[in-house]
Amino acid sequence: MAAEALPSARWLYCGEPEESPRAVLVQFSNGKLQNPGNMRFTLYKSTESTNPRKRSQRIVVADTDRLSYVGNNFGTGALKCNTLCRHFVGILNKTSGQMEVYDAEMFNMQPLFSDESVERELASQSQAKTYREKMDSCIEAFGTTKQKRALNSRRMNRVGNESLTLAVAKAAENIIDTKGVTALLSDAAQDDLQDDSVYLPPCYADAAAPEDVYKFEDILSRVEYDALKSPSEAFKNVTSEEILKMMEENSHGSFVIDALKSLPADEEGRDRQARCIWFLDTLIRFRAQKVIKRKSALGPGVPHIINTKLLKQFTCLTYNNGSLRNLISDSMKAKITAYVIILALHIRDFQIDLTTLQRDLKLSEKRIIEIAKAMRLKVSKRRVSVAADRDEDHRVGTLSLPLPPAQTADHAKRRRIT
Repeated sequence: MAAEALPSARWLYCGEPEESPRAVLVQFSNGKLQNPGNMRFTLYKSTESTNPRKRSQRIVVADTDRLSYVGNNFGTGALKCNTLCRHFVGILNKTSGQMEVYDAEMFNMQPLFSDESVERELASQSQAKTYREKMDSCIEAFGTTKQKRALNSRRMNRVGNESLTLAVAKAAENIIDTKGVTALLSDAAQDDLQDDSVYLPPCYADAAAPEDVYKFEDILSRVEYDALKSPSEAFKNVTSEEILKMMEENSHGSFVIDALKSLPADEEGRDRQARCIWFLDTLIRFRAQKVIKRKSALGPGVPHIINTKLLKQFTCLTYNNGSLRNLISDSMKAKITAYVIILALHIRDFQIDLTTLQRDLKLSEKRIIEIAKAMRLKVSKRRVSVAADRDEDHRVGTLSLPLPPAQTADHAKRRRIT
């Protein structure tokens, strides 16, 4: 009886090397296996999906009862034949006569020798490490160049902070040893009595005239004052009809409108007052914002030097969502209020209506009085006619010599309690 003939074989290639599943071919560096059926193989693949060089990295681990073997396709232990030629593995289906052909990689398996004492020590060290330390170890071994740079930078910052902390602690010990605890407590109490608010401009308490207590040059330098000439022209040449339109449209605060109504007649005085009023109005509009999202905070009409002054002197630089921004914090709003009060004093011969300013700045009466008293103004009450048949009480601030002692909210509270 003639033997049954097998059907002719057909090849079926299973895709390109980068897309198809790969077969694994292993060779052992220390000989041949006597019982290959007792081996337990595990294949580890890189989880890197963006880096084309790392996403193809593989590690093969083979375990027996006596030894463990490790091979990889990257690094110094990888076989060069994987890059010089291609390997294939074919699986023949005898029934259909179809052979499935897969790309294959060669792995050189080397025995892994371990010392039990070393393993125990490493295990105890691993348990003692924090999650951050374990992550840093993984970055050192398998991280990208960018991750390793970030790790080194963080470690350098940590070393710098530790050195700074030690230096501060050492300096504090030296000060305590030199001056003694009693002297330090006395200095601290003296500092509490001196309420030097950080948002107030320089105050010259020994000045001979009110205009020298808060010098105009500390508010506007000569260059800044000159830059106000062009934008303040509209205020300098304002007409009664334009002032009436401002009132109807509510485009400016009450203090600015009242100041424009009483501009001096002489050219020099009118020009100076117009510049001061324009800058005061700009400060009030600037204070109404919270976050400055662009360099030109108040539009193109503000000179560059004035815009730079506003950002540098009255904002805090903060970091948010990957970008820098200028923030007008509560302390910066208090600082702007103080500068507005000083400008108003120079405009109004050192006596101002605090209630009008308070409403323009959208402050509470208590808050503006606190700032005025901290600036050593004398605060009084005055009856003001606001309509033909209606009067109301306004707070008036006066800068006069000799200056009263500066008061803060805490000081006033203590005085009420006592």
